[in-house]
Amino acid sequence: MAVSSSSLLLRRGATGGAGRRWGPGEALRRLVSSSEAAPAEKVPARSPPVMPPFEHRPRPYAGWSGDEILAKRKQFLGSSVFYYYQKPLNIVEGKMQYLYDENGKRYLDCFGGIVTVSCGHCHPDIVNAVVEQTKLLQHTTTIYLNQPIVEFAEALASKMPGNLKVVYFVNSGTEANELAMLMARLYSGNLNMIALRNAYHGGSAGTIGLTGLQTWKYPIPQGEIHHVMNPDPYRGTFGSDAVAYAKEVEEQINYGTSGRVAGFIAETFQGVGGAVELAPGYLKLAYDTVRKAGGVCIADEVQSGFGRTGSHYWGFQTQDVIPDIVTMAKGIGNGLPLGAVVTTPEIANVLAQKIQFNTFGGNPVCSVGGLAVLKVLDKEKRQAHCADVGSHLVNRLKELQQKHEIIGDVRGRGLMLGVELVTDRKEKTPAKAETNLLFEKLKDLNILVGKGGLHGNVFRIKPPMCFTRDDADYLVDAMDYAMSGL
Repeated sequence: MAVSSSSLLLRRGATGGAGRRWGPGEALRRLVSSSEAAPAEKVPARSPPVMPPFEHRPRPYAGWSGDEILAKRKQFLGSSVFYYYQKPLNIVEGKMQYLYDENGKRYLDCFGGIVTVSCGHCHPDIVNAVVEQTKLLQHTTTIYLNQPIVEFAEALASKMPGNLKVVYFVNSGTEANELAMLMARLYSGNLNMIALRNAYHGGSAGTIGLTGLQTWKYPIPQGEIHHVMNPDPYRGTFGSDAVAYAKEVEEQINYGTSGRVAGFIAETFQGVGGAVELAPGYLKLAYDTVRKAGGVCIADEVQSGFGRTGSHYWGFQTQDVIPDIVTMAKGIGNGLPLGAVVTTPEIANVLAQKIQFNTFGGNPVCSVGGLAVLKVLDKEKRQAHCADVGSHLVNRLKELQQKHEIIGDVRGRGLMLGVELVTDRKEKTPAKAETNLLFEKLKDLNILVGKGGLHGNVFRIKPPMCFTRDDADYLVDAMDYAMSGL
């Protein structure tokens, strides 16, 4: 946080002639005296930044008001269904990287429906594909033949390295990770799973065990799951020392299991945990250790896949590894309820010993929409776009970090970024109250970001991948404006 010279003078005192030290009281007297002798020039009030222009006029809204909706939510939805902001927004329309509330007010969406809107809100190519398929055939399940599911599976498999060529479609990231864990246990013949602290892999009874954040875990049996140290370069015990973190995986297997494990699961870029990119080289070492213990390696790409990181199409590629199983969701459907598990034929075959079925997985509408997403990402070169805009945004955020002490860390790649706020850079004390205040201020400046990390002190910046350099500049200027007013 920026600190004025006068406040430093009052906190620390000052030095007079011949090295004499003034205490804060004397410093205050001299400061007041000098102010009376030479009044400071009046600095004009700073104007807030202006949002980039955008050619879209939202439709007039005639639905329920936000207050009415909130009242009905409280009456008919579970109290666990949370919402953002002291006065929650009633979002009624979206177009590309922008959202509109009931009054037609435009917001820059820097969170993409929790990293789900990849191509942009209501992208015309995806909307048209979904509408046309809906008119023709909505649902059959896999008991009949249908072109969309196999066409989509073939296109998705073409994006995968190695022998990752068999696709199972599900409806969410949680379902994908449940299925991946089942595959790992069946294929290996072992039960023990290894996951990272600070990870998020879902909220079902099974994936809650894999998740490594107490804020998301209910007190139920975890089921033979071990959490190892998180290779977090900013907060981790060993900094960026991948060897030390990987050694702890080996020790966990040796001392906490029979010596044989089912598998290891990790996000390369932890999403809910606050956009933490794992220490360089960690996954290669961890994968080697787990495979020697009979386990398979699962990459959770629910948030980091499809070119969002800019440098690579998949997050795990930044660590130069090929997993045995890859899970994905969110951006795969641009908002459609769609997830997938991609694995090798050998691992996929273990499910054939029983009936494995998913009623809605790969339904014609979602398959057509998912295929349209892949085509849009390629046609509009969104991976390269994320690399370009993301690099510009990271540079600007790091410049902002030099100006405001409250920014402890800027991390991530492409449009998968995190800004961690602290009250003390040395101690890395989470700036919880300040984060909440800035969160509200940014909303008032028409900017919507996410929050993450165990203490909720990390701004998650993961917008639709059509987000521009002008949008990035507006975001940083707004953060500067809001932080300067703390």
